[in-house]
Amino acid sequence: MEEETNGFELTIIIPVYNEEGNLERVKEEITSFFQKFPKKAKVLFVNDGSADNSLSIIQRICTGTDRFQYLSFDQNYGLSAAIKAGFDAADTPWVGYIDADLQTTPDDFITLFEYTGDYDLITGVRTGRKDSFVKNMSSKIANGIRRMFTHDGMDDTGCPMKLIRTDMAKKIPMFNGLHRFLPAMILLQKGKIKQVPVKHFPRIAGKSKFNLWNRLLGPLQDCFAYLWMKKKYINYKIGERG
Repeated sequence: MEEETNGFELTIIIPVYNEEGNLERVKEEITSFFQKFPKKAKVLFVNDGSADNSLSIIQRICTGTDRFQYLSFDQNYGLSAAIKAGFDAADTPWVGYIDADLQTTPDDFITLFEYTGDYDLITGVRTGRKDSFVKNMSSKIANGIRRMFTHDGMDDTGCPMKLIRTDMAKKIPMFNGLHRFLPAMILLQKGKIKQVPVKHFPRIAGKSKFNLWNRLLGPLQDCFAYLWMKKKYINYKIGERG
């Protein structure tokens, strides 16, 4: 594994959709994080068909370094597709996920990584959220609905800060909206999950891609899709090879 990954232990997936105003700051904060993180880590930008200058900025950031890499979709496919593409491309033991708006800080991956010896997924729980009242309330309602369907015990699956064992992440059969169900999907694989408080900051640049519809009604529809998939889910372990 060491030769295969060139010593990298963690790939941080950063989905990007029209985030040109945030990407230089992302580079600065991630570069600072690399110096503090006890393991060797890299970033994988997934450009989700941005219509602004995001791709050209990403290309510039990634030039001449193996610490920053990217994939670029031919059109906009959505957040779940971007995360799935990152999982499929990852070649490190652990994969992380953070939003390009930096409302969470990559430095909190240091705290989450402390639990990787005992857990297969560690997810952040945003404390002191710097969002509007409507956004906070709709998020709480959506999380409550999801918990009723999944019984995953998670308080904030929408938090854009997660660490997952890569081999388990690659087994997740993604569909639109399933990024909200990552802890539940690890539980289906008999994995162990934990939530850890992380810091939260206001959005400085760009616009949120979510509204009342896709924060409430969309997740409710996704819950029924999850229940259907749960009944059909195949889980197995190899006992012996010959």
